[in-house]
Amino acid sequence: MKPVLTTMAALVLSAAAAQATPQLPAPNFPGFGSVTDLNKACDEGLKGARQRVAQLEKRKVDAGWLAAFDDLSVYLEDKQNPTDFVLNVHPDKAVRDAAQACSLRWADFGSSLGQNEKIYRALQKAPKADGVDAEFVRLASGQFEDSGVALPKAKRARAKQILDKLTELDQQFNKNIRDAGTRVAFTEAELKGVPASVWEKAKRDDQGRILLGVDYPSYVPVMRSAESGVARERMWRAKTNEGGQPNLDLLAQIATLRGEYARLFGFDNYVDFNLRRLMAKDSATATRFLDSVAGAVDAREKAELQELRADKARHLGQPLEQTRIERWDASFYSERVKREKFSVDQNAFRPYFPPQQSLEFALHVIEKMMGVKYERIDNKLWHDEAQTYVVSDAASGKPIAQLYVDLYPRDGKYNHAAVWPLRGSATRIARTPAAALVVNFDRSGLTLDEVETLLHELGHSVHADLSSTRYTSLAGTAVVHDFVEAPSQMLEDWVYDKKVLKLMQEVCASCRPVPDEMVDQAVAAKNYGKGMQFGRQHLYASYDLALHQSPKPEPLPLWARMEGATPLGYVPGTMFPAGFAHIAGGYGAGYYGYLWSLVVAMDLRTAFAADKLSPEVGLRYRERVLSQGAQKPAAELVKDFLGRESNSQAFFDDLKK
Repeated sequence: MKPVLTTMAALVLSAAAAQATPQLPAPNFPGFGSVTDLNKACDEGLKGARQRVAQLEKRKVDAGWLAAFDDLSVYLEDKQNPTDFVLNVHPDKAVRDAAQACSLRWADFGSSLGQNEKIYRALQKAPKADGVDAEFVRLASGQFEDSGVALPKAKRARAKQILDKLTELDQQFNKNIRDAGTRVAFTEAELKGVPASVWEKAKRDDQGRILLGVDYPSYVPVMRSAESGVARERMWRAKTNEGGQPNLDLLAQIATLRGEYARLFGFDNYVDFNLRRLMAKDSATATRFLDSVAGAVDAREKAELQELRADKARHLGQPLEQTRIERWDASFYSERVKREKFSVDQNAFRPYFPPQQSLEFALHVIEKMMGVKYERIDNKLWHDEAQTYVVSDAASGKPIAQLYVDLYPRDGKYNHAAVWPLRGSATRIARTPAAALVVNFDRSGLTLDEVETLLHELGHSVHADLSSTRYTSLAGTAVVHDFVEAPSQMLEDWVYDKKVLKLMQEVCASCRPVPDEMVDQAVAAKNYGKGMQFGRQHLYASYDLALHQSPKPEPLPLWARMEGATPLGYVPGTMFPAGFAHIAGGYGAGYYGYLWSLVVAMDLRTAFAADKLSPEVGLRYRERVLSQGAQKPAAELVKDFLGRESNSQAFFDDLKK
């Protein structure tokens, strides 16, 4: 268990809050200019944490005890979260390595805290004034219990050993990917079809070949646009084998330890242990759900692949019966078919979406919907290109949160797209939240798919930053894992709305508006490939569950069997699980949550059917879902917003389109 709980730093509103240019709420993100700075902060933070635990152990259990308990979480966010985050983004490898070492020390502290019997017993006795207090106690009690506080002494000690080791293995798994520095060499001829902006400024080797990384601004354009199947295969293999054999070994250890951990609590496998507190409740429910998705998309996936196969045969001028679609062909021929059927070319959107202006556009969408305002301020962070925004309530002008943004790829940086909720809200102490948005965008512009990714990730930051909870432990994205993606997935559909896209001109008058016909074409094309998309997600989720139900997890043989049973099969010599960082970390035995959350997200979208920018619906959504964090169970939040029980009708209707 993580300390009771992770989100980050306090925020004291300044007297200048109502000024036209808001002041940065204190404290700012720590500078960590050197290893010495980081190590000093780590030592002092851990010392203070131990002192606060000792004080809480002695505190009288009275009406103020829950607030005092949450004060500990506030301190832990402020001191731990900066180092947990900076190991993913700092440009200095020495600082990243020091942050990783510090993070392991915090993990040791957290697993000990999770087994603190004195605090757990006090939590059970703490007076509860209302439903929010009761939910706080229920969730915090579950976290203590999942950390082993109620286990017999010997089992409790083993549980702590496992938790600490799992943190270490997860961090090493991600480090192996982050620090690999993988480069793939191509001749200019091999990159025919790939936009020059992707490769013309790239480094070259001593043979003059272009060296591209496997970050998304390089990988996606090559896979979608390179005419050369050989080039696509080389790039695909490099990305698919990211992490290599060392990460396969780590994943086997992780899954094995999780299984042992579940058995300490009397469960046969880690899936049932993990899901019992989530919306799905157990593996049988999650499996039935995945089976229903598979049943809805299997035939469609096969039909789509046949269409790609026919297009490849025409493209290469060879007989259909001699043509096979390979894994590295799927994106390329999907794009060809979309251009042919719908006249859609993702690269054609790049001139309309410069990265910085796209960020400002996405922020403006949230402003229009949810009654807030984002203002960028000057502020020194971990990298010169990282940005800071103060988030204010539009009606009152009061600063309510801040957002850090890191837009572009660089060596050693986290190479996907994610949001870190750095600190949570706590209205009882006027504490406002902060989040960090980390993406890796092409400086020449974004495709519409990448704008969709931007809105998805921004949705996580909005969930964190528009939280207004009594306790920081319940703030923002502290919701259950099979709901946490829903607020982000809901916003993905906004990029296909002409009214929404026209907001770009309000933040960038010089930017050319996307022609209506391009939007129409994108809308027509967005359902193409849905069979392949959901088929792949079904495979990922099913693999995750199978791996964590196995008594002796063997990541690669299991993957080879399961992927081998799909229409495209398994490619010998490849090792996708070595880069599957989600399940090495917090989504282990929970990756199904992406599809589960999507069902909820599509139901949430129905409230915005008449107007995606409706300020009335947006404000209701902000107040009844986002601001509530985990103060109510997820199903209640959705019911409060929709005015009815949630259902899967919108999701399965969408699968038929």
